[in-house]
Amino acid sequence: MLRLGQKVIIIGDSFEQNLPVGEYGYIIAYDRNADNVFDYVVRVPKTNKHHFVPGADVELEETLLKLEADRIEREALIDFALATRNAALFRRLMTGEAEEPKAEDANKDVQSNQDFIRQIHLKAWI
Repeated sequence: MLRLGQKVIIIGDSFEQNLPVGEYGYIIAYDRNADNVFDYVVRVPKTNKHHFVPGADVELEETLLKLEADRIEREALIDFALATRNAALFRRLMTGEAEEPKAEDANKDVQSNQDFIRQIHLKAWI
């Protein structure tokens, strides 16, 4: 639930009430009526009006800015991977998965319990 006075951006108009989509506003009240579908009353300074808005039609400005920054960063990394012909980076960005270490490398680092105990005993004697 959004707090009173928070700056929000109207991202949709699900009930077709001619909301100013893309404009910012401030939460000025909650609509606590259980029979009503609207969650908030939003004051939009540009239109100089109050609008009853459901929770799905508004989003915090900080959240939208973070999502936009992440999208721009991803696009820049894709452009960089294409420009440098870095296939591994491009695949990782497109699939969204981090590269896992190969099984051969992992087996080299793993020791059996007996080998570990032998090393401890050797170090203890020295």
